[in-house]
Amino acid sequence: MPKLTEKKVPDGSSVDISRVIRFDYRDPLYAKLAKEAFDVWRDDRRFRGIFHHGPNAFIASKAYGRTHLKKCTDALDGLNHPWEPMPDQGAIKSKFPILYGDTVHTHLSGYCNRSSGWADAQKAITVLRNQCIERGVSFVCGKQGTVTAFQKDTTTRRIVAAQTESGHDIQGDYFILSAGAWSTSLAPMYNSTISTAQVLAFIKLTDDEMEAYKDLPLYIDYDSGWFCFPPHPEARVLKIAVHGWGYTRTTEQNGVSLPPTTTRNKRTNFAPADGVERLRAGLGTILPSLVEREFDRVAVCWYNDTPSGDFIIDYHPDHTNLFLATAGSGHAFKFLTVLGKYVAQAFERTLPSGLQQRWRFRMEYKDREDTFHGDGSRGGPARREFTPQEKALL
Repeated sequence: MPKLTEKKVPDGSSVDISRVIRFDYRDPLYAKLAKEAFDVWRDDRRFRGIFHHGPNAFIASKAYGRTHLKKCTDALDGLNHPWEPMPDQGAIKSKFPILYGDTVHTHLSGYCNRSSGWADAQKAITVLRNQCIERGVSFVCGKQGTVTAFQKDTTTRRIVAAQTESGHDIQGDYFILSAGAWSTSLAPMYNSTISTAQVLAFIKLTDDEMEAYKDLPLYIDYDSGWFCFPPHPEARVLKIAVHGWGYTRTTEQNGVSLPPTTTRNKRTNFAPADGVERLRAGLGTILPSLVEREFDRVAVCWYNDTPSGDFIIDYHPDHTNLFLATAGSGHAFKFLTVLGKYVAQAFERTLPSGLQQRWRFRMEYKDREDTFHGDGSRGGPARREFTPQEKALL
């Protein structure tokens, strides 16, 4: 599908310059899987120069965030993996002096996991794309590969073809839909997913700043959802973002939230004003020396969320030959190195029962409201709909 193979997919995580690689989860199942993925990121020669090892600081000051962090450290204990407690701001600054400037913040606490890091997403996807090509996989791009709908046989409940923008139908025995936040445009999801936009920004750094911030950890604030990366050595930017409840873009056609579908070569330099304020507020607290700096660019990145934060890797209930591998819920990219194995098992119906139960297509949300409570990792204000003026700028 073109969303995976075009040179640029500006709204998707597959071309982002950095994605967090961690195995700090409150859920032991995901913690174990993420540790398996982390080990491959760290050790596999394919990802040398793509994965960057470094410490991750997990911080909170409110009960909600602290509860989440306690469950994460419990899961780390279950893996017999060490972590370093940071009970107050002094302990945090002793490990990472660049944080907070001279400002005193009470009630801060958290922990550090030094087995963490980040990956250049576009480079990682390129590695796997090239492997596919070497193994004989054909990619259909452009209008001939842009799927607009599925052609269905109503008597057998099977998909018979994928209709494309060019008018050409692609026939097949099985169809795998893995289009992230765009998945809902092609198959009914029965309120089991919602596409949400998250805000991010980039700050261009000088040579002196690259040196000053070279030891900056990955930093995640579980009260606000604000997080940042160390400077990117090639792009020479500092990336900050908010892992929050996000924004929706409800369409008139089917009443569900979807990202824009217009083809373009780069992300629009736009983020809603209240999102930009949250980005800058986080800077003011955590990296106050940069709070007055102009953002080089801002953007939104699209998630495909489920009510529980679990992925959907299962056959669609309406069609016996339509398989879904979607609903990353803002945390799937770190599993890139191992997830294909589990997707293949699910497709062949050999996935272990525990994973099958977690990643099944759930019809129980069909007629329920306010079901999207997440996995406990989100911070900040409630989700809201983009205004008409904001939608025009996306």
